[in-house]
Amino acid sequence: MARPSLSAVLTRPGERERRRQAELKRLAVELGRQDFRRRHPDASFGPVLVLVASYLEADNIGPVLKAVPAEVDGLPVSTLVVVDGGDDGTEDIAAAAGAYCAALPVNMGQGVALRLGYELAAAHGARFVVTVDADGQNDPGEIPDLLSPVLAGDADFVIASRRLGTDQTSDRFRRAGVVFFSAVVNRLVRQHLTDTSNGFRALRIEVLRDVTLEQDQYQTAELIISAAAHGWRLAERPTVWHARASGTSKKGHNVLFGFRYARVVARTWWRERRRAA
Repeated sequence: MARPSLSAVLTRPGERERRRQAELKRLAVELGRQDFRRRHPDASFGPVLVLVASYLEADNIGPVLKAVPAEVDGLPVSTLVVVDGGDDGTEDIAAAAGAYCAALPVNMGQGVALRLGYELAAAHGARFVVTVDADGQNDPGEIPDLLSPVLAGDADFVIASRRLGTDQTSDRFRRAGVVFFSAVVNRLVRQHLTDTSNGFRALRIEVLRDVTLEQDQYQTAELIISAAAHGWRLAERPTVWHARASGTSKKGHNVLFGFRYARVVARTWWRERRRAA
């Protein structure tokens, strides 16, 4: 019977599990890349790419894709759906809408799905990326207004704000969380943003090439903190935040969501502080 190597003996069980998880994540993402190449061997995105990460949102994503504009300020728009696992037929809905699609084999988290989307955007010609939720809470009809400061050269990264616009949801706890975490993030990165947990955003592809993204969930905070730390210009535009078209949020109970979001904020801020030191 072969003896375990010295490195295996010295590696703690927790570290071995982290390595195993990292390898599984790399495998899942590579399978997602392969799935995209199989579906779209000659893919070429327009200058504006609308990116939608979707997990079990087949009942909601169809109207979202239908509402994406064909062009913005004369620039052709392409749509990419990254299916974050699940077997609800989201891929077929994306194909019927004329969208590009990449499917991960299992649910990996929105952060992983978006990172794959960003990678594909950079590799296939996109110059600007707009992220839109699949659940119907964002209105793709607002994309031209959201993207306008970026196209005009006034900002590099624009975040939609339900506080500057209209919030049609009724969850007071989450509304309070938006205010609280915006204040925390602003204090950490010296910004004046009102809605740092909104996933509806538009940015230059150069921002995505420059920032560090590692979180599997709650990537909005990580992206904002990293972009601000790298000196990119951030701005906001008012938006209407709709109630979910149907179904329930995948983000979990409010307390758990708040704890996890706070952990992402703290980890990202500490990482960027160490990088800049």
